Amino acid sequence: GNAPPGVDAEAFSWFQAVDADHSGYISVKELKQALVNSNWSTFNDETCLLMINMFDKTRSGRIDVYGFSALLRFIQQWRNLFQQYDRDQSGSISFSELQQAFSQMGYNLSPQFSQLLLARYAQRSSNPSIQLDRFIQICMQLQSTTDAFREKDTGLVGNVRLSYEDFLTMVVTRML
Repeated sequence: GNAPPGVDAEAFSWFQAVDADHSGYISVKELKQALVNSNWSTFNDETCLLMINMFDKTRSGRIDVYGFSALLRFIQQWRNLFQQYDRDQSGSISFSELQQAFSQMGYNLSPQFSQLLLARYAQRSSNPSIQLDRFIQICMQLQSTTDAFREKDTGLVGNVRLSYEDFLTMVVTRML
């Protein structure tokens, strides 16, 4: 068949290939099987779930062809940004590239925080680096938690006082 209005032919064609069970929807499992990093590893479950939830207008845990088309544009924008920060064109983002990316995105984060992210999200190696899927995940979570923090930091001073439950509410509503 032809692509529905507002969906380009390439996205429609890929949607049909990814929709393995021909349900008319893409699940997290189907999405995971369709997306790969530069090292040919599949995208991780957490990133796929974050992205499905972002484009799932019906809260069903899956996306239709329109959500999939929007998701592909979203991923392409992140891929372009990722490639911009991957200065050595290695296909992954190193510690120094991550620090530079955060700085250019307007985040004033310590080297220790970047090391913590590498320890949490990089593949274990002598020279840990971040693949595209984890870069998307980190940036989405950073943006979301920064937005939550700014809601509380009305004076933009960089510090807030929170109750433990307010903190948990911020985390649960933004990250899960």
